[in-house]
Amino acid sequence: MSSETPTPSGLAGKVDKKRKRQVEEPPKQNKTGASKPTSNASEGPKDKKRKHGKNKKEGNDKDQEDKPKAIRGEPLAKERKGGTDEAIGKMDGRLLADHFVQKAKRHNKDLTAVELSDLSVPDSAFLDTSSFDSPRTLDELPDFLKAFSPKDANLSDSSEQKGTPHTLVISPAGLRAADVVRALRTFSTKESPIGKLFAKHIKLEEAKQFLERARVGIGAGTPSRISDLIDSGSLKLNELKRIVIDGSYVDQKQRGIFDMKETHLPLLQLLARSEFRDRYGAKDKKVEILVF
Repeated sequence: MSSETPTPSGLAGKVDKKRKRQVEEPPKQNKTGASKPTSNASEGPKDKKRKHGKNKKEGNDKDQEDKPKAIRGEPLAKERKGGTDEAIGKMDGRLLADHFVQKAKRHNKDLTAVELSDLSVPDSAFLDTSSFDSPRTLDELPDFLKAFSPKDANLSDSSEQKGTPHTLVISPAGLRAADVVRALRTFSTKESPIGKLFAKHIKLEEAKQFLERARVGIGAGTPSRISDLIDSGSLKLNELKRIVIDGSYVDQKQRGIFDMKETHLPLLQLLARSEFRDRYGAKDKKVEILVF
């Protein structure tokens, strides 16, 4: 009988081998080669620093959110896109006529009493639009025109005679006039597009050619360009019913069409033309001024 210990066999042998492997194998390591810490291990200095930095950043972000946009260096929406002066739209004809004169005196101090009288617009020229309660923003312009047009009027219609609008919308600058054109697309048709009567990227000769070949129901532009097109004979006024002044709009510097000499004087000169003056308050071929 041998004195050697018998070698385990079968299931007992497999269990012994598994136990030996578990004893001999080193602890499992993570990808960086360091032993995997237990769940209750304390955070190292680096982890604490990272966590502290994160909290500090979150705190700064919250502080920035609490500050006004102007302090954070971000432009306010009104500064980016301009805004509106709602007070203009609340004036009746008498107040508007006086407003025009007072602005003319301020911008042109050397005008004589006779010259000022020649540039004045009578109260009867203005249609009272103070009943329009919606904000005077561009997306409301189509509704504004509908509200103060005859119920049976179709603003998409136009005269068979080329370059003969029924409505003119006057803005202080070309870029603003281009925005007005986009806002009025609801009235644009293939046969009668909205007339672009401004100088921005459009030469005078190009504008003349457009009016000579196209029917136009509504034209949008600036005072000087509209006057030039009338002088050339390309823009015809015999079917004109309304002049809409883009009066409530103010730019980033809070200036509107009445606040700048370079826009207000050409506007007055346009409105004081004999083609319009003789038709203010008239029974036949009446022309009305609406201030949006």
